[in-house]
Amino acid sequence: MDVKERAIAQAKRVLEIEAEAVTSLKKIIDDNFYEICELLKKCTGRIVVTGMGKSGHIGHKIAATLASTGTPAFFMHPAEASHGDLGMITAEDVVLALSNSGETDELIAIIPILIRQGTPVVSITGNDQSTLAKNSSHHLLAKVKEEACPLNLAPTSSTTASLALGDAIAVTLMEMRGFTSDDFARSHPGGKLGRRLLLRVQDIMAPYEEIAEVSEADHLTDALLEMTKHPLGIIIVTDHQTLKGVFSEGDLRRTLTNRTDIHALTMKECMTATPKYINLTALAVDAANLMEEKRISALPVLDEQNKVVGVVTMHHLLQARVM
Repeated sequence: MDVKERAIAQAKRVLEIEAEAVTSLKKIIDDNFYEICELLKKCTGRIVVTGMGKSGHIGHKIAATLASTGTPAFFMHPAEASHGDLGMITAEDVVLALSNSGETDELIAIIPILIRQGTPVVSITGNDQSTLAKNSSHHLLAKVKEEACPLNLAPTSSTTASLALGDAIAVTLMEMRGFTSDDFARSHPGGKLGRRLLLRVQDIMAPYEEIAEVSEADHLTDALLEMTKHPLGIIIVTDHQTLKGVFSEGDLRRTLTNRTDIHALTMKECMTATPKYINLTALAVDAANLMEEKRISALPVLDEQNKVVGVVTMHHLLQARVM
C-alpha cells in the first residue's frame, strides 16, 4: 500500500471509529438522560458549561448551541473559575462539566464550592467511577471504545462523543420548550436564516407612491409612460386602490407580438386580469417562493383591506439578501 492509499485508509478509519463512538451513545439515552434534560429545562438561571483543553473547546460549542436554541448558557473556563469567575455562578444555575477522564484538577477543585452553594452539577465523562462523576448530582457516561488517533492518545472519538451528546441535549430541550423557527430567528437576526424568518414584505417593498398605477380605462401608451417614471418592471391596474390586474414586461412583449397597433389599446384589454399578489405582513421569503414558483419578478402588495399599498420585486429580495 503506497502513501496515498494509506492516507485514505486512515481517514476512513477515523470516520468509522468516530461514527461508532457516536452511535454507541444511544444506550445512555434513557430515564437518566430525560431527568437531566428536565433539570436543565427547569433551571431559572443559566447553564454554565465548563471543561479544560479539548473538552473546553467542545464546551464552548455546546454553550453556544444551547444559547441559540432557547436555553440560556455560557462557557466558563475552569482555571479562571478558581480565580474569581465562580462569582458568576449562583444556586439558580446548573453547571455542565466535561472531562473524559473525570479527573481534571481544575474541575475537581471547584466542585466542593458548587456543592456548598447548592448549584447542581451535571457531568459528562468517560469514566463513571471518576471523582467528577461520583461528586456530580447527575452524570452521563460518554465512554468510547478507542480514540481515532492511531496512538489512542489525542482526544478524537471522546470529544466527538461529547459534542454529539451536547447536541442531543440541546435539541431535546428545544423540543421540550416548544422552541420554534421564529424563536430561532430572534436569536439570529444578523444571519440569512434570521432574515428569511423575520423580514416581512412591508419591510422591503416599494411603497404606494413609488409604483406605476393606472385604471382599466387608461390607454397602454399612457401606462407605459407611468412605467418609465416608476421603473419597477410592473404596472398596477386598480380601481380606487382595489387590484384589477397587472401589466408586466412579459405582458408588453406578448402584446407587441400579437397586436400591430397598440395605441388604441386600453389596459383592460391587455392586462393580466387574475394576478398573483402578496399580503403586506407576509414573510419576504414567501414572496420569494411565490415569484420563483410562478416565474414572475414582481408582486403587488395588499393590506388587510385588500387595497394595493406597494410592490415587491425580485430586486428587493436580492437586496435584502432573502434569496
